[in-house]
Amino acid sequence: MGALVIVLAAGYGVAAGLLLPRPAYRLSVEPGDPWQGHCPQGHRLAGRLGGWLGPARCRPRTEPRPAPPHAYGRRAAPLAALTAGVCALLAAAVGARPELVAYVGLAPLLVLLALVDRTVHRLPDVLTLPLAAAVAALLGAAALAPGSAGSWRLALLGGGALGAAYLLLHLINPAGMGFGDVKLALSLGVALGWYGWGVWSAGALLGLLYGALYGLHLVLRGPEMRHQGYAFGPFMAAGALTGVLLGGFGA
Repeated sequence: MGALVIVLAAGYGVAAGLLLPRPAYRLSVEPGDPWQGHCPQGHRLAGRLGGWLGPARCRPRTEPRPAPPHAYGRRAAPLAALTAGVCALLAAAVGARPELVAYVGLAPLLVLLALVDRTVHRLPDVLTLPLAAAVAALLGAAALAPGSAGSWRLALLGGGALGAAYLLLHLINPAGMGFGDVKLALSLGVALGWYGWGVWSAGALLGLLYGALYGLHLVLRGPEMRHQGYAFGPFMAAGALTGVLLGGFGA
């Protein structure tokens, strides 16, 4: 049963990862700019769900004959492999428990957020706010199902606590901690709090540690890198993933 769950989760990760290149391209814009509606060559994007899902390939319809397709943005295969790996790890840790649906189901959205943040140092509300609502709702449903191994009350408390902690960091240093990180912290805190305060603490601290180590790496590379900003969202996501894995294996 365990092997089947891992295989199914990995298959879902592959399918979801193949759909990520186009939204990653379209959402990677500066604050205040509209979402990308055209490929780098100026062709209007169209396709499934208004051209929001799928590989970053453009097949323009031009007259008198269609132009050859061209690729842009990120390649689909590496993203599919990354998302499949994340989903498989979660399935291996959590097992066939009800909360697995929440963790694996929302993992591609977290990968997408990390991609956008790394590209433009921005975590769009159109992703962070639905993610927070979805993880709370899905874990709430998991708490009602037999066989769950966590606490929805602690999950909600964890979301509020981590959001408040990052809000404090944002108020202390707005240039170093964006408000998008605060909103992302809500969903990550819910995911970590499900398995208790020990897992919550580990995931929260590891996210800060990963980010600090990368900042140290930039400092050691030379003086010109010391004041270079970097996206913190991917490190928050990595810390939360590590915490959930620890909580899943521990449960």
